[in-house]
Amino acid sequence: MKPLPALELVTRFEDAEWLDPLAKSVRKAVRKVVRPGWLRDLLHGVPIGHPVHPLAVQVPMGAWISAAVLDAVPGTGQAAKVLVGVGALSALPSAVAGFTDWTQLHPQQQRVGLVHAAANVTATTLYTASLVQRARGREGSGKVLAYLGLAAVSGGGFLGGHLTYRQAAGVNHSEEIPHRFPAGWHALAPLAELPEGKLDQRVVAGLPLLVFREGERVSVLSDVCSHLSGPLHEGKLKSSNLADDGGPCVVCPWHRSTFSLRTGEVVAGPATAKQPRFDTRTNDGLVEVSLPGADG
Repeated sequence: MKPLPALELVTRFEDAEWLDPLAKSVRKAVRKVVRPGWLRDLLHGVPIGHPVHPLAVQVPMGAWISAAVLDAVPGTGQAAKVLVGVGALSALPSAVAGFTDWTQLHPQQQRVGLVHAAANVTATTLYTASLVQRARGREGSGKVLAYLGLAAVSGGGFLGGHLTYRQAAGVNHSEEIPHRFPAGWHALAPLAELPEGKLDQRVVAGLPLLVFREGERVSVLSDVCSHLSGPLHEGKLKSSNLADDGGPCVVCPWHRSTFSLRTGEVVAGPATAKQPRFDTRTNDGLVEVSLPGADG
């Protein structure tokens, strides 16, 4: 079966460099509005372990789809109006979460995301206009505007699906590690060869690992950032009292996601999924690693 023509159009948006100046302006505006680190982490979804935006968008979408059904049923105009209003109001926090995530994406993803946002802003505007018309007693035009809004938000949803499932925005880019790494213990490197207090990369079973040595203690994580696959060994070391163990952290060089080196837990977003952490042991001066749950 051939892909729909719409897919080719969306693919063209990925390479639409003419959108970049607008994207730059929007990024600056979003960063000015959403400044506190704790607020960004909350909007990214760090506390719940995955992005907030896909969850938040269920409220306006559900309300608007329900309104569309009621608009087709005689005598349900008041209920439909309430649902249109609920959707319009709940679209704002969803949009803020979405734009916060969007600022930390690759250029190709941001281009598609910008069109996705434009479709949703158009939908919200149409639904707001629908509310105004309904308040004036013009039910017919109010319904028409609502159905146009539903078409716009559906198009935005298609673009959102493309962002997530084709461009892998918002997904855990380290999820595959346990399924590729072989079970059991594997040689990493002689302890004496590992640099003290510095980020290092080693490759075991074909997978890049981030290694950090503190004396006799060796911490090992997947070197692929769970946010967008950034190379963590090229990042920066950071001391953070936000880490559960109070130990050192690594800051991703691409989008500044921060992870505890000892536990792999997310200390600061935009990443929401922890880094796979490897167990380590030293036998006769040779450091070995094992990944809990590995089934590769």
